[in-house]
Amino acid sequence: MKYTLAALALSPVLLATSAAAPAQSTNDLSAVVAHMQAVSTMTASFTQTDRSGKAVSGKLLLKRPGHIRFEYQKGVPLLIVADGKALTLIDYEVKQVQRWPIKNSPLAALLDPGKDLARFGKRVATADPNVVSVEVRDPKRPEYGTITMVFVKQAGAPGGLTLNGWVSLDSKNNRTSIRLSGVKFNTAVAQSAFTWKDPRPTRRK
Repeated sequence: MKYTLAALALSPVLLATSAAAPAQSTNDLSAVVAHMQAVSTMTASFTQTDRSGKAVSGKLLLKRPGHIRFEYQKGVPLLIVADGKALTLIDYEVKQVQRWPIKNSPLAALLDPGKDLARFGKRVATADPNVVSVEVRDPKRPEYGTITMVFVKQAGAPGGLTLNGWVSLDSKNNRTSIRLSGVKFNTAVAQSAFTWKDPRPTRRK
C-alpha cells in the first residue's frame, strides 16, 4: 500500500467533542496559549483516522519548538518526523522521502504555538463546556491548511487543559483526525528521537 503525507498525520473528520453548538461569548485564547507554552514535551498514544475511515495507531513524541515524531504500529512502514526545520515523511516500503518546511504544514501551530496560535487562532463553539476547540488558519496562506485542536479541561494539567487530539485539513481538502490517549507532559524526550534512517539507496560517485 502506498501512503502519502496528506492522507495520514497531516491532513479531518471532526472529533465528536468539537461538534457545533451555539456561538461562545468569547474568543479568548489566553488559557490555550498558556497551556501550550507550559508544555515543553509531550508523549502519547495516538489513533489516526483518515477520511475513508481507515484507522492506524502508534506513539507520538513532541518537543517544542519544532519537533515531533509519529511512530506507527507494526506493519505500517511509515515514520513522520519534524526536526525543528522540516517535516519529513519516510516511507520504508517504497523507499521514498518527502519533506516540507514546518511552516507550510497545519502542524506548525502545534509545534510552535507562540508564533501562530494567538495571531491566527480562533475559538470554535463546542457542545461541552469542558471542551475547548481552537482552529488555526492563516487566511493569507490557505495552501498551508487548517488545524483544529481539541482540549479537555483537566485539573492538574498545565494550564488546566489536556490536548485530546486534532483535526487537520490540507490545501486539497484531505482530512485526518488524531485522537490521543495516555498523554504525559514535560517528561524527558531525547533529541535523538527526532532523527531517522534514510531508506533511499546511496548513489555512488
